[in-house]
This record gives sequence, structure tokens and C-alpha cells, in this order.
Amino acid sequence: MIKGKLITFEGIDGSGKSTQIKKLESRLKKLKINYITYREPGGTSLSEKIRQILLDKENMELSYISEGLLFAAARAQLVKEKIRPDLDSGKVVICDRFIDSTIAYQGYGRELDVQKLVSINEIATEGLIPDITFLLDIKPENAFKRIDSTEIDRMESVGIKFFKKIRKGYFQIIKDSPERFFLINADQSELLIENEINEIIDEVIK
Repeated sequence: MIKGKLITFEGIDGSGKSTQIKKLESRLKKLKINYITYREPGGTSLSEKIRQILLDKENMELSYISEGLLFAAARAQLVKEKIRPDLDSGKVVICDRFIDSTIAYQGYGRELDVQKLVSINEIATEGLIPDITFLLDIKPENAFKRIDSTEIDRMESVGIKFFKKIRKGYFQIIKDSPERFFLINADQSELLIENEINEIIDEVIK
């Protein structure tokens, strides 16, 4: 049986990941490719409960270390319960965020120890690494214009300086793992972004 592929989308909040994932889903459906999509944190009953804790603005006292560990716990459950079996069955798995989000947000954003976070997440995922990762890069100032101020969650409420640190963190992650990353300019039109992603997908999925 052909092993599936794990495709992840990364970027700061407001980068347009969700929009492009929906467009990719439509394309894969037309191509009759068996796929499934997950979001992080989430994707399983337990992971969704952890998501509620992480994003609830009433939990502002949550420590950065607890935050990082909760993300890893949600990811571990998703990988074990859903992603691994899907890949083994030959599906293309699309994931809205994965390990790189923790490294960027909790590592570079919260300034936790990056190497320790990497080690924790290697355990959580049992060494699972995405086949390709799309990083939708956008200037934080432009991203914030896209975010509905009435629906800002705990992670989005920290301010623009935080997201500037995260963006720099993503650039460092790309330097460390350039072989699987595709940097996409998310400041351009949705159509141009979609076309760029489709060209890459056509090469990877044949």
C-alpha cells in the first residue's frame, strides 16, 4: 500500500491558511485524491477539549510552559488516533498547523527553550515530520487587519509585537529545515497564492 503524505500549513494568525486549505481540498476532490483535513489543536475529542482550554480568554493565567505542553498533548493524541492511521491507509493528510507552530509561537514567541520544545514534540509525534509545509508569510500589520476583533481568542490577544517575533521564528525554522518548506507570499491575492500552491502540489502528488 502506498504511504500517504502529510501536508501542513503554517503562518501567523490572519495569514489566510484556512482559506487556502479549503481551496486545496476542492482541488484534491476534483483530482479524486483521498484526503482528510485536521486543525491544531483539535481533531479528536480529547484534543478539542484541550483546544478550548488553550484558546479561552478566561485562562490568561495559563503559564507558557503549560501552554506548550498542552499543545504537545493535543498533537500527540491527534497523531496517534488519526494522522498515523490515515497516512498508513494512503490518505493525503492536510493539517492546519503542526509542530512548527509550537516552535514559532511558544519557542520564539514565548521565548521558551526551542530545543526542549523540539524534543517534547518529537516524543509527541513519535518522530513524524511533514512531507511538505507551506508557510504563508504576511506582514503582521496586514494580518491584524484581517482578524475580526470581536472573535479574538487568547492566543490572538497578545498584540502585534508577539506576532513579529513569531514571524522571525518561522524564518529561523525554515533555515533549519529548508528541504520541506515552501515560503508563500500571503500579502498577494488569494488567486496567486492558490496557483502557487497548486503548482507545488502537482509536483508532489502524482
